[in-house]
Amino acid sequence: MTKYRTYEFASLSTFASTKHFDVTKMGIKNTNVRNQLKCFTSSIHNRYTSSLAYGEGMDQETMMESDFIIPVDKDDNPLLQKTVTKRKAHEFNPSQPQGIVHRAFSVFLFNAENELLLTQRASTKITFPEVWTNTCCSHPLKDMVPNEVDTNADYPSFPGIKHAAIRKLRHELGIAPSDVPFSDFHFLTRFHYWASDTVTYGMQSPWGEHEIDYILFIKCKDEPTININTEEVGDYEYVSAEQLKSLLYDENNNLRAGQDEMLFSPWFRGIMENGGFQWMENLDGALEGEYCNENIYYFDPPPEHYASYNILTSA
Repeated sequence: MTKYRTYEFASLSTFASTKHFDVTKMGIKNTNVRNQLKCFTSSIHNRYTSSLAYGEGMDQETMMESDFIIPVDKDDNPLLQKTVTKRKAHEFNPSQPQGIVHRAFSVFLFNAENELLLTQRASTKITFPEVWTNTCCSHPLKDMVPNEVDTNADYPSFPGIKHAAIRKLRHELGIAPSDVPFSDFHFLTRFHYWASDTVTYGMQSPWGEHEIDYILFIKCKDEPTININTEEVGDYEYVSAEQLKSLLYDENNNLRAGQDEMLFSPWFRGIMENGGFQWMENLDGALEGEYCNENIYYFDPPPEHYASYNILTSA
């Protein structure tokens, strides 16, 4: 068995700042392993180098390996002793039919007319590509600065989730942090759901989502400047509550003339059908805390998001 040198660092940030770390000196002869390690070390260095924004120079595959999500139990307690990559958490198969439950957030950004910024996920997204959804959907991560790991005791402020939201709004939509101030985010509630990406990959889908999802509302007096990252976002549009109902429930309606029926993410559909429209129609109340609570509400996926191994498991 080949023996490799062991490199120890106090933290990932220390590792990233080690300028002279060279994987070619580790004695790894397998080219594929060496290349993967180069990619990983480069992505970690990029994350902690202040001159680079999160995600810069990284594609979907790289972030699948370098992002470390926050696994949680059914009560949303972080299981920080576990190290889980984004890829591992989203893998669905007969031995892991619902992936690994982890923490997520869904941002709903509104303009001065109370219209929601709706976005379409890019075709290059590995999970649920090209579906329409709320403004930004992603994950808080471990080992980030500022810290993105909250505990239940942080209710209702949940600062880590809000830091993660600001990071991803910039990464996906090019929205400057100054346009979405930390203090303007409002936590409403949490949802626990899962869904297999069978619409994209068929009944043996290798991918899915299983999340405890934090709902964040923010209203911008002035519409923020948007510069989409085409690796993340394919299209976007502001819509009213009435427009959204029509788009969700009338298959003949579409934001873009001549396009096929709009597909919506299963989490967005579940959120809207479990309070989302009420919150939009009483946006002032939602922003003033009228619906804020520390509960975790569960909903099942739509029938078309059950893979064959989910059906067998549920039978």
